[in-house]
Amino acid sequence: MSLPRYPEYKDSGVFWLGSIPTHWSPARLKEVIRSIDSGVSVNAIDIPATDVAIGVLKTSCVYDGTFTYTENKAVVNEDLARVSCPVEEGTLIVSRMNTPALVGAAGLVTQSHPNIYLPDRLWQVSLRGASPSFMHYWTLSREYRAQVEVACSGTSSSMQNLGQDQFKNFQIALPLEDEQHTIATFLDRETTKIDALIAEQEKLLVLLAEKRQTTISHAVTRGLNPNAPMKDSGIPWLGEVPAHWRVTKCGRFLSVLSGYAFPSVGFDHSGNGIKLLRGVNVSVGSLRWDDVVYWERSTDDGLDEYELRAGDLVIGMDRPLIATGMRVAKVKEEDVPCLLLQRVALLRTSSELNSDFLMHLLSSSMFVAHFSPETTGVSVPHISPDQIASFVITMPPVDEQRRVIDFLDDELCRLTRLRQQSELAIQLLKERRSALISAAVTGKIDVRHAA
Repeated sequence: MSLPRYPEYKDSGVFWLGSIPTHWSPARLKEVIRSIDSGVSVNAIDIPATDVAIGVLKTSCVYDGTFTYTENKAVVNEDLARVSCPVEEGTLIVSRMNTPALVGAAGLVTQSHPNIYLPDRLWQVSLRGASPSFMHYWTLSREYRAQVEVACSGTSSSMQNLGQDQFKNFQIALPLEDEQHTIATFLDRETTKIDALIAEQEKLLVLLAEKRQTTISHAVTRGLNPNAPMKDSGIPWLGEVPAHWRVTKCGRFLSVLSGYAFPSVGFDHSGNGIKLLRGVNVSVGSLRWDDVVYWERSTDDGLDEYELRAGDLVIGMDRPLIATGMRVAKVKEEDVPCLLLQRVALLRTSSELNSDFLMHLLSSSMFVAHFSPETTGVSVPHISPDQIASFVITMPPVDEQRRVIDFLDDELCRLTRLRQQSELAIQLLKERRSALISAAVTGKIDVRHAA
């Protein structure tokens, strides 16, 4: 959509705003604020309040730039008399304390919720002489975020505070209230269209993820020949498998080595020594090194057997392994040298079992669903080396394993390209949405006739 600029502009005299339409007025936010209220910290249980119960909002209620009243916690009976500041229609809920990316996040309240109250970390901003919808869109603009970033402070880089005085002094350009409504109406319509396109792409991502898992599960349990004679595997989760495949415990065709119990007091975070492969570094299908610790080796330290080689297969043995999928990955050249830490196991397969075939099988959703109930431990569910060796797997002949791997390499590569295209489309749509909002609420485009 190509939209015109306003006929005439003037210098706002404000760095943040630049030129604004001639009939717009530069202002401080305090000029359109009637009041800023906040609640109190109360004890609550982490389940939403029912329709008749009293709840207190979570700060997550505005994380995505909209207000979601169901993001609340039920207040315990002992603190019911302490709650204050119920949620009122036509106000903005603003996060005054949060991470740098989320502090200042705001949502528009479109309906009163008299049984839902604010905590001390959220403000309820009441306005005068300004359209709440227009002001909400302004809080989604780049110009607003830039002022938030400058104004916030805090003793921790992970938690920032936004003061009321700084917030009230934010600079804004205001058209007359009727035009504010017109701009908000235009943005309601156009962002709804963009959001629908984003939702379609997100739905496609879900379908691609499902297709990926279905493709893997079928290939490693049914093979590539739809006409192959089948037999009952005798294993409920497997069902029928090709008649010429073996169904066996994988421990007969691999060795399992559990990592060494390196004491955390000896970890080096500055890059001296060799990387330690911990559970947090093992994802589904790959290793990630965004959180790395190192270990200084010494002569005759007995750690040679724990040094990994490119091509080794490793598996995480505790959460989030069971929660999100079997975390199995192949060690690449760029991952070594590294040492194996406890709660990660090294799997070295024999010539009869291709490690890539095994990795696909263990990371399939079918296998994870089968094995999850077998984990032990209460606070940290995990699996043991003996349990890994007892995994029941399908084993086609070696040459057929290779054909399955080649098929999956091609098919998963195709699905990955589709996923990347969809993710790029979502990114571009979000950038378009953000740019449209910023241009409209700062007067860079004239939407009066388009609305």
